[in-house]
Amino acid sequence: MKIGMCMFLWTTSVGRKHEALLRDIKDTGFDGVEIPIFSGTPDDYRRLGALLDRIGLERTAVSAMGDPLMNLIAPDAATRRRGIDYVKWAIDCSEALGATMLSGPLHSTLGKFSGSGPSTAELKRSVSSQLAIGDHAAKHGVTIGLEALNRFECYLFNTMDDLAAHIEAIGHPNIRAMYDTFHSNIEEADPIGAFTRNSDRIVHVHISENDRGVPGRGNIPWAETFKALRASGYDGWLTIEAFGRALKELAAATKVWRDFSETPESVYREGYRHIRDGWQAAA
Repeated sequence: MKIGMCMFLWTTSVGRKHEALLRDIKDTGFDGVEIPIFSGTPDDYRRLGALLDRIGLERTAVSAMGDPLMNLIAPDAATRRRGIDYVKWAIDCSEALGATMLSGPLHSTLGKFSGSGPSTAELKRSVSSQLAIGDHAAKHGVTIGLEALNRFECYLFNTMDDLAAHIEAIGHPNIRAMYDTFHSNIEEADPIGAFTRNSDRIVHVHISENDRGVPGRGNIPWAETFKALRASGYDGWLTIEAFGRALKELAAATKVWRDFSETPESVYREGYRHIRDGWQAAA
């Protein structure tokens, strides 16, 4: 198991100006960081990867699509193509960064709703889009961890069962699933069962409190979560995903209207101890 910290708490564009923060994250004990990929070039991420190497931090990557003109399930083929090209670009940047895992809701446009649940046609178009993405990911040594989101952020996949069934329909080794404790806490009648039933398809885990603040301070059933993770044989990343008000656009997108901690440092320092101690206790 590896413990990671998602940089969303501070920025969507990590660079040299964050070196002191990255070094403190390393000194706290983290194995790596999760790097947002929303802009830039592969060369930018290659330079960032070199910085992380010098610090001694491993890395994963995360991205999303908020532009309806890049919707991977749209009826219009040109729109889907733009979405596929975007994810391919994110894969190229991930490879340059040195990340073999790219996660997020990379299946549909974040915050775009049709007014009803997913249609058979949308699911069919999704399979086609993901197969094209999966082939590109395989060539570049990257695995995609698709994320089920709560009903207020997307409509295509809200539960792990629905996501896992779609992963099965896609049938590509580089298109897998991720599990997020925040979203599961909203959508799943049994969040622990949702993980356990689908653990064979899950390749990445976000540790996120029910308010997206400091892990361990809220109502997520952490002891049961860590026990289920260990019992399944999961040995991948446990990455803290928390949000704050540092970036207005990101705060608006994640509906963060207040501070959830005294300081960002309390999120990652207390969060790290929470994961470390919870994992050990679940042995």
